[in-house]
Amino acid sequence: MFTRPVIETPSGLRAASVTTTIYSDSGFRTILPKLYTSHVETIFCPEPEQSLYCQLLFGLIQRDEVVMLGSLFASTVLRGLKHLESHWQEMCSDIKAGQISHRITDLGCRNAAASIMKPNPQLADLIESICNCKSWEGIVRKLWPKARYVGCICTGVMRQYTAELEFYCGGLPLVSTSYACSEATCGINLEPLCKPSDVSYTLLPNLAYFEFLPMKNDPAESIEMRSNSEDIEPVDLVHVKLGHRYELLVTTCAGLYRYKVGDVLMVTDFHNNAPQFQFVERKNVAISVDQEKTSEADLFKAVTEAKALLNPLGFILTEYTSYADTSSTPGHYVLFWELKEKEGNDCKEVDPKVMIECCSRMEESLQYTYKVYRKKNIIAALEIRVVEQGSFEALMDYYVSKGASLSQYKRPSCITSKEALKILDSRVIGKFFSPKSPV
Repeated sequence: MFTRPVIETPSGLRAASVTTTIYSDSGFRTILPKLYTSHVETIFCPEPEQSLYCQLLFGLIQRDEVVMLGSLFASTVLRGLKHLESHWQEMCSDIKAGQISHRITDLGCRNAAASIMKPNPQLADLIESICNCKSWEGIVRKLWPKARYVGCICTGVMRQYTAELEFYCGGLPLVSTSYACSEATCGINLEPLCKPSDVSYTLLPNLAYFEFLPMKNDPAESIEMRSNSEDIEPVDLVHVKLGHRYELLVTTCAGLYRYKVGDVLMVTDFHNNAPQFQFVERKNVAISVDQEKTSEADLFKAVTEAKALLNPLGFILTEYTSYADTSSTPGHYVLFWELKEKEGNDCKEVDPKVMIECCSRMEESLQYTYKVYRKKNIIAALEIRVVEQGSFEALMDYYVSKGASLSQYKRPSCITSKEALKILDSRVIGKFFSPKSPV
């Protein structure tokens, strides 16, 4: 759990992130020590890395009491596990000595550590024996044997993290409990133990007034054609239809009126008379070189098809993002991929032939307009750039340094920032291109 400083708007209003507001509430602070291993001092630590280190350390010290672990988003859970993978030896030294590392300088964190830490060589040796292994597959169940599930949002852009989370979690359910956004809390997952790919949310009409702008369901059409809502009237919650896609509108007591949240939802089922929705994509989040537009959902589908070629070779695609390279004519799609080996911490080089086939598989899976433009050479061959491990952590650090909250960070589906692009480009270890136009 992380917070960001409260800011003041130009008109003098105090503004804070949703999580910061929740964690600042006196009721939350009262129940915190009864429900969580994280201490309030670590949550409000202004240094995200020190906060993360301390929260992981306290979770290890109280490992026999932990029945659930998680964060708001899957990306943050993974960040925590990778941080643990890099610092477990230092944490074992802290537990053995009963004192926190001198590297942790925040006074609140040090005081919190002093209140619970005492020398425990036996626990340190046990954690060391668990962590000092060739593969970290199933490490969560080994370190926290009483844990019953991992709680985090795994839908939307977070879907890309499920494969790696499942690798670390060793069969523990990944539970997405609710659907919420900055504008409103919208709904809950009535089947929390279902697979992340099957999650649907039941919208609760007492949380806000929901309306829905119908969208065309033809995936062959470009995203702008599917979402042209100038002359379309919104429908109420009771009038949505099974299998149809809609853009969500909310009207709230805080003053938002028919506010476009920007989420595209699809009706998947009904609970009694209440419709259930699956998150499809963010509207207007697309990569585009010419007149075509590839949506977030289209891109995810293509990446999913392509990464299946890596599974038999023992590799996991841990993170990806995209970029429209128009520095030359014609422009082309660039995908940044970070890979991890299931056995061992380092990633050996993948066979270039396999990566080239991944490029082809992606192009074959993209929508109709893209394929037409590729055949006419309006778009050049798709490129995959493999980056070294830790590249997307560096990208997250950049956005956090610019004001993003670590607990609310969402990896962009398409890179537009020049600085962010430099971070990834400086860590490229391999470039591969599709050898032919898609059929």
